[in-house]
Amino acid sequence: MPDVLNKQELSMLREEMEMLMRERASLLKVVGAAAVLVANTDARDLPPEAAEAAEMLSTLVNELPEESLQEALESVHAGSALEDIS
Repeated sequence: MPDVLNKQELSMLREEMEMLMRERASLLKVVGAAAVLVANTDARDLPPEAAEAAEMLSTLVNELPEESLQEALESVHAGSALEDIS
């Protein structure tokens, strides 16, 4: 019986891990797209409310560890955009 439980637990953990990896991949794409948007947006061209949101997004993107940001940019095929964000 304990062996069956271990197999079931292992199966559940594997499914959970796969789900988390899919979610991570989706979040990396969102972050990558947001980073590209920030890099290509001039806040002076935005309405004040949008400029405030863009500034917050820019701050959050810039606070990411460089490795995570690079991975996010690569997930949207924008790896070279890292130099444009600052």
